[in-house]
Amino acid sequence: MQDSEKALCEVLPQGELEASVQRYAGSYRDRLYPPLVTLGLFVDQVLSADQSCQDAVARNLSTRVSAGLTPSSLNTGPYCKARQRLPLEWLAHLSHMAGQRLCEAQPSAWRWRGREVKLIDGATVSMPDTAANQAAFPQGPQQKAGIGFPIARIVGIISLGCGALLEWLAGPCEGKYSGETSMLRQMGQTLKPGDIVLADRYYAGYFMLAHLLGLGVDVVVRQHQLRHTNFRRGAHLGQRDHIVHWARPQRPVWMDEASYQSMPAFLRLRETRVGGWILVTSLCDAHVSKADLARLYGWRWQVELDLRAIKSVMQMDVLRCQSPAMVRKEIAAHLLAYNLVRAVMAQAACAACVLPRQLSFKAALQQLRAFEQGLRHRPHADVRAAHRAIILAIGRKQLPHRPGRVEPRVIKRRPSNHSLMTQPRAELRRNLLALRRARGNMQSA
Repeated sequence: MQDSEKALCEVLPQGELEASVQRYAGSYRDRLYPPLVTLGLFVDQVLSADQSCQDAVARNLSTRVSAGLTPSSLNTGPYCKARQRLPLEWLAHLSHMAGQRLCEAQPSAWRWRGREVKLIDGATVSMPDTAANQAAFPQGPQQKAGIGFPIARIVGIISLGCGALLEWLAGPCEGKYSGETSMLRQMGQTLKPGDIVLADRYYAGYFMLAHLLGLGVDVVVRQHQLRHTNFRRGAHLGQRDHIVHWARPQRPVWMDEASYQSMPAFLRLRETRVGGWILVTSLCDAHVSKADLARLYGWRWQVELDLRAIKSVMQMDVLRCQSPAMVRKEIAAHLLAYNLVRAVMAQAACAACVLPRQLSFKAALQQLRAFEQGLRHRPHADVRAAHRAIILAIGRKQLPHRPGRVEPRVIKRRPSNHSLMTQPRAELRRNLLALRRARGNMQSA
């Protein structure tokens, strides 16, 4: 096995995994659901198509019976309590560790000119409408009370090369420090000098760019729609391609005076019009052409596909947990599972001599689900052969090359004819019962 392939297989080494149990879970009683067993079931649960606690308990029963152990109960209570005992910090640590190790182990051919490219974007997910969830993750102000659902915002940093989620932060969509740029400022430990950051125009503000450039990274973003670009000014590099100096704007109300004074008075940036976009970048070297920037920024769309894989393919768009603490753990379990699937895809890409971005995340997850039942009952000696078969199967499901593909953001299938909820469910029930009583009185009269 090549060194790179071996490193890709060790994103969560057994020794470090057991050490993390001692660090975060500490001592624990010998229960039916110890931390590692509960963690494995939790990851299986978010990766499964069913995603119910009953399905996870049934999987545990199947595993115990196949191993010759005493059958466990199908009661979901002990498993749910075991999930509650899992420290959130442990789940987040494992998620970050898997992503970081996968990124560090990727071959240099997966990088852009030897440099690590990182994608930044945010997404929202909803959850059950409980009082506790509403208090921690308030619903949007445009929705009436009792009708909408609590909303959580997630901001992540994703590796372009291997697709791993390197760092993330989850929080409410309302209140101080809840915006995407504010959440990104609270992260940033993953961004290293020499990295290249791709982001959409939401991150093209002066202070956001100053923050990123202060970390020693280069940026490529779209010009914000409110900023006017005059290509007749600055140092010309070519047609509609120049270097300009952005002056520091006035201090915004959310920034304190000390932070404002620490910002540079000017930012030296390159603005260029290419491919229908106006791009803003700190890559001012002449050896980076306009066509290079257009191809590089075109890869930004991968973060949209990655978020779609997490939300739609892994079904994280609608969470299930009833309390804020478990909602955060459910998010962490999903993102850990996502990175583990990405690790398998990286192994498959390395074996097939292709880029991970040429493989389908959905097809990889389908293969893992298809083999999962057989792996549970397969003798330990045969697991290696089954693993090799999975890797080869995932490597064969390559995405078609579709340059310049565009799709309208519309829905063809018509929704059902049911009316939308405009009152809380309790009020609707009371109205239906009152209408039923009124009809009964009319019939008796």
